[in-house]
Amino acid sequence: MKENIFDKFMSQKTLFKNKEILRHDHRPNHLPHRNTEVEKMSYNLWEALKGHIPSNMTVYGVTGAGKTAVTDYICHHLKVKGEAIGRQVESIMVNCRQIDTQYRVLTHIGNMLLEDYENEEIPFTGWPTDRVFKELVRRMDARGGVFIVVLDEIDHLVRKAGDDLLYNLTSLNSSLKSARACVIGISNDLKFTDFLDPRVRSRLGQLDVLFRPYDAEQLQDILRKRADLALEADVVGPGVIELCAALAAQEHGDARCALDLLRISTEKAEFAGELRVNQGHVRAAQSQVEADQMNPVLATLPTQQKLVLAAILLNEKNGLRNVPTGQVYDIYRQACQHIRQNPLTQRRISGLISNLDMLGLITARTVSKGRYGRSKEINSCIPANVNPVEIMTAAEEDLASVFNSAYKHQSSL
Repeated sequence: MKENIFDKFMSQKTLFKNKEILRHDHRPNHLPHRNTEVEKMSYNLWEALKGHIPSNMTVYGVTGAGKTAVTDYICHHLKVKGEAIGRQVESIMVNCRQIDTQYRVLTHIGNMLLEDYENEEIPFTGWPTDRVFKELVRRMDARGGVFIVVLDEIDHLVRKAGDDLLYNLTSLNSSLKSARACVIGISNDLKFTDFLDPRVRSRLGQLDVLFRPYDAEQLQDILRKRADLALEADVVGPGVIELCAALAAQEHGDARCALDLLRISTEKAEFAGELRVNQGHVRAAQSQVEADQMNPVLATLPTQQKLVLAAILLNEKNGLRNVPTGQVYDIYRQACQHIRQNPLTQRRISGLISNLDMLGLITARTVSKGRYGRSKEINSCIPANVNPVEIMTAAEEDLASVFNSAYKHQSSL
């Protein structure tokens, strides 16, 4: 029989018992160090088991703090308990970074409620929004019970599409007859409600739940519990768990990052044919994780944000650190001329700088200049193993002229 290229992998000794346990979409039987948050959210949502309307909730916290995992965990237990006692309780989770318009969110929720005997899905486009909303209400009433609508990364939706969707969803109960609904918004941005209409803010923020970052000890505990289930015995070498936890704790206590580090470290050891994971594998995994996380972010930035980031990088290439907003704007305007883009106002650029800061591509520290007012000191914080110029020009070829052109006044910086 002809040799298959995968034969060597099939015969290779694996270090994993169950790799899926080290992925962040795995739902564990227990969520350590989140008892307070689970208690607070479940106490509110148990009203659904009585057929009542739970309060709408806003769940805040940094990336990797367990917000989505805890919400999914609670909704799963809520549905199981509802089935046990004969109560109809359903949860629908929407990732608003992927489904990012009012029409698409309403369509997604409506099609999740499509009954087996119905064959008319709400189309991807073409219906008026009010018709989609009426169809959603009809399907909810036809099923009855209580619906928990979870909007993950809700801040991204609000920035892109405004708060009309939230107004409609938080007003659902006034249109429903035999069903009830509550909305849970999950956000990495503590200030996203500043963008909301006061009426929407008061309806959505009936109960706020803040998830604090994991510290290094808590991350170690999480990793050890997952490693016991996911990896073979004696695979993890000395200091590996501690190093993964310490590196993730530096990234605001990100449990996703810690799990990725341990999983990729083990994959690297396995690929090299080694029987144990050591700290060298973790360091190699860290470089890969940084690149894997940063590359798609840089490639998919809108053109105007790419131009702002290019202006910051060009200033730094010229030897300037702690770049003031005015200097970034000056180079940005010149960059726009090179690719014939209309420049935005300096106020709009200040908002784009804040977005880049939130994405972790730059740091923008506000400093006081005394009687001269306040300004931002801006620096890039892209890892050394990531080439932002190469990634952005590969995504948009026109940007090559931005980085290759001459700029006025740079010599005086």
